[in-house]
Amino acid sequence: MTDSWNSGGWEPQPQVSSDPASPVRPYAVTGGRTAPKVKLAMEALVSSATAEHREFSHITPEYKAISQLCRQVRSVAEVSALLRIPLGVVRVLIADMAAEGLVRVHQPQLDAGRPDVNLLERVLSGLRRL
Repeated sequence: MTDSWNSGGWEPQPQVSSDPASPVRPYAVTGGRTAPKVKLAMEALVSSATAEHREFSHITPEYKAISQLCRQVRSVAEVSALLRIPLGVVRVLIADMAAEGLVRVHQPQLDAGRPDVNLLERVLSGLRRL
């Protein structure tokens, strides 16, 4: 069982679902935005900046799910896959959360146009765990 989006909101769902989630609602939570305010690589690592026992009553269910999931460092792509939310939507939400101080984003450092091999290995390892 994982937390995923369905038409009623965020709630535990089995890994395999015969009724895929509608992409309309996730885009509605971004106000229709499909691009984040800042460029956010899909391999960027995200960690929660909130305390485990923080009161979440004033934030959206999507923010809560991302914050809880990112208590372990995850790539943007992993967050998208684990929550079953389109990558574009997750990028917008994470960028907004970073601006509010709810998550920390660790962008990959490019050395002469080449990505960090260690970062790519960590992302690949995380994706294989999915």
